[in-house]
Amino acid sequence: MNASIYAQRRSALAAQLGLKGVAIVPTALEHPRNRDSDFLYRHDSYFYYLCGFTEPKAWLVITGDGNTTLFCQPKDPEREVWDGYRLGPADAVAGLGVDAAHSLTELDAQLPRLLDGRDALWFPFGIHPGLESRVDGWLGNLRARVRYGALCPQQQRDLCGLLDEMRLIKDAGEQATMRRAAQISAGAHIRAMQLSARMLREGQDVREYHLDAELLHEFRRHGSQYSAYGSIVAAGANACVLHYRADSAPVRDGELVLIDAGCELDGYASDITRTFPANGRFSGPQRALYDLVLASQQAAVAATRSGARFTDPHDASVKVLAQGMLDLGLLDHSKVGSLEDVIERRAYFQFYMHRTGHWLGMDVHDCGGYLEPSEVGQVSTRQDALSGETIVNRPARVLRAGMVLTIEPGIYVRPAEGVPERFHNIGIRIEDDAIVTETGCELISRGVPVDAHAIEALMAG
Repeated sequence: MNASIYAQRRSALAAQLGLKGVAIVPTALEHPRNRDSDFLYRHDSYFYYLCGFTEPKAWLVITGDGNTTLFCQPKDPEREVWDGYRLGPADAVAGLGVDAAHSLTELDAQLPRLLDGRDALWFPFGIHPGLESRVDGWLGNLRARVRYGALCPQQQRDLCGLLDEMRLIKDAGEQATMRRAAQISAGAHIRAMQLSARMLREGQDVREYHLDAELLHEFRRHGSQYSAYGSIVAAGANACVLHYRADSAPVRDGELVLIDAGCELDGYASDITRTFPANGRFSGPQRALYDLVLASQQAAVAATRSGARFTDPHDASVKVLAQGMLDLGLLDHSKVGSLEDVIERRAYFQFYMHRTGHWLGMDVHDCGGYLEPSEVGQVSTRQDALSGETIVNRPARVLRAGMVLTIEPGIYVRPAEGVPERFHNIGIRIEDDAIVTETGCELISRGVPVDAHAIEALMAG
């Protein structure tokens, strides 16, 4: 993105700090993978949102009057031979559009000066291990100079709340990046589907890791920097494990495969789930459950629009799923009662135990509150039918144009007494990424089909 976009974001944040406020934003730490190598580095999302800088060991300081100071690694030709190019402080002002830049080695000396005379200090709470201790050190150094006229901030405030609200609405540039990420991920799902059917037709041994490799190949082939999260490639009964990771289990003819995978492109995530027959043809019981989940997703999509509540898609999905469970015999009318009883008592929870969506953006489970800020004081309580716990209810967030969320109902049937055997070990989830619009929502991940007939046609090719 253009540096001016980041400047606008910093300016918008500065305006919320108060004229005498100051914010400190570090990027993510590097993490060792083993004795002498690190995990692939990924920047902190809040930090990147404000400056677009991807190098490690960097800090931003933003003051309420709109000035931004960057601290970053100094130029070091010897280390750059080993670790790669560094922007360096001298080029950071022009390259990133900040007001000043210093070497990281000056951070501890400069921070007390930048905090002097400020009335409120903002930083992300509970995210960066050791940050609070460093803040205490800087404030301690500043307090030691109060006899010489130094003024120490009297308030410490959590910066996450301000940035969460800013990040919740995606601008046109962010939406365009997310559409591209979803397009890449959709292509990867298509390749994995087709590979599964082709290898089985050819009599080859198919493993979950074969399909995982196909996903990664397609992500990188189109310029994605990372997977947005560890890909779930779950064959057969493994699909009933919600956070299963791609492993070495066989992909068998006649079973379903659930793939939950998405790439990250230029700092933004995609998140798609498709469930398909390994050989390209649904069986009768598989198709019955698949069509039920798809119908529940369609109901959730219809409920997703500006002005609706975040919980509306989930409620619409649950109603369809619960009725389907009764119709298909997964739930016994004589034991669980009517549709209203199933929903009230959460009897469906045996087969559907997660929410229908989450925010999506720079993080796959993106930041942003799920309660409506202007209504948090409206509190009611109820007793949960399953746990017996007292649940505090507050009004759910009102959806607005530019918000991005997933829509991902599912059904997971583990063998149990009273559960029809024909449905045992079938796990199905269908997930798409949706940009909220004034009149509905835009599904940006439908480059890979969801209709059962379309999936079968795709895999037959």
